[in-house]
Amino acid sequence: MGDASLGEFEQMVVLAILRQGDGAFALEVRREIEDESGRAVSRGAFYTTLERLKRKGLVTWTRVQPTDSRRREAHRLFSVTPDGMEMLRSTQRQLHARWARLDDALEGS
Repeated sequence: MGDASLGEFEQMVVLAILRQGDGAFALEVRREIEDESGRAVSRGAFYTTLERLKRKGLVTWTRVQPTDSRRREAHRLFSVTPDGMEMLRSTQRQLHARWARLDDALEGS
């Protein structure tokens, strides 16, 4: 994975999927992001990001038939792949290193 890292919104999506655990369906993941960030998340940006994360091999999903008889379409249940977990850890290390280099500047403010 090298020096690659997740962008801010990608991080939010991956973290929300992790927090949702076994119930990481799109609607719940998107609500989690909105609740955590305090801002609206457009459907287009959300699904575009999920597709990009899937292409990178960082998230995956399975289709699950709804238990609610009013719904007919399958839902996607999301999960973070091992590569996604490693990318998240790498991003965390990079962010910590950047902040650590600013300790002197921040203390002097």
